[in-house]
Amino acid sequence: MSVQPASYEVAVDRIEEIIKQLDTGQPGLRETLELCKEGRELIEYAAGELDAVGKGLEELRLDDLISRLEAADAPRQ
Repeated sequence: MSVQPASYEVAVDRIEEIIKQLDTGQPGLRETLELCKEGRELIEYAAGELDAVGKGLEELRLDDLISRLEAADAPRQ
């Protein structure tokens, strides 16, 4: 699979389809290999997306913490 999925959700849906296909036991050896390769690439893509979202959430928490600390240090009138 050389084309990136449109989104995390699309990748997960395709992974689920691949699992269902493999569970039937019907794909031949070569098709099983191709499905496994595609699934691996999709999993790597999805993991990267989750990692990026996690880092974004960390940054938001840090920004919120900085704002709170700055507000606490501000002189009171």
